[in-house]
Amino acid sequence: MTLVEVTTGILICWIILMLVWERVRPFRKGLPLLREGIWVDIIWYTLIQSYFLKIIIFDYIIQPVQHSFDWSDYQFVSRWPIAVQVLFFVVTHDLYIYLFHRFQHANKYFWRTHEAHHSVKEVDFIAGSRSNALEIIINQTIEFLPIIVLGADPAVLPIKALLDAMFGMFIHANIDVKLGKWKYLLNSPELHLWHHANYQEVFYANFSTKFAIWDYLFGTIYDPNKKPGNERENWGLYYEFPRDYFLQHAFSIKRFDEKALFKYPLFRWYYHLRPNVMRWLTNFFKRSH
Repeated sequence: MTLVEVTTGILICWIILMLVWERVRPFRKGLPLLREGIWVDIIWYTLIQSYFLKIIIFDYIIQPVQHSFDWSDYQFVSRWPIAVQVLFFVVTHDLYIYLFHRFQHANKYFWRTHEAHHSVKEVDFIAGSRSNALEIIINQTIEFLPIIVLGADPAVLPIKALLDAMFGMFIHANIDVKLGKWKYLLNSPELHLWHHANYQEVFYANFSTKFAIWDYLFGTIYDPNKKPGNERENWGLYYEFPRDYFLQHAFSIKRFDEKALFKYPLFRWYYHLRPNVMRWLTNFFKRSH
């Protein structure tokens, strides 16, 4: 069994655990399993976008850079144990993510590459997958390029990707979990779900992904030791955001009123195409059985 097969199996088990955990011990009670926008997150962001961006990042960005520059003299990490290599890249990239994430919230232009991530009003473990394509290209290029050009062991890539996926799901999961004193080191829903609440206090707080220690060190922690409110309007963005995957990306470039576009017949046809297809497929399978 290859390492990729092993990490894939672990990820599948982790997804099942998140599904069960959210139902057994929810952070906010009453959140539906099939919440609004979940199919956009699963089909477009998790499956389709991830597949194509992986090709763009590795084949058209990292590979040309690797072939254009000779980094053989700097491949010092290859002599380290694999566990040390993984830890090194996890910590350094997590610090970068904290700093870049904080910058996105402070800069009106880069905020547009991040706002989609905050548009989910019913945050669950799948919600973390909703990220603008440009944001993913920037972050994953900066994440994986050093691993390759610095001569890390090939095993570091799938292990690092697995840890990213597992932690991303965990900190966004709708689960009530307390880490005790470990919360000063490791991030969890206890802290990160506050970052997705629509409160002024948390817009510039809790930027960490894996290590909450960055927020404590740099003074951006918001930890009231209580749960955010259950009101729907207290989650997500304070302004209207498109529901469609392509419109979400278009909105980050040029602001528009999604409802105003319904006056165009072609837009109405496009907007209702996906739900109509899903409805047709559902009816088709019902008739076939």
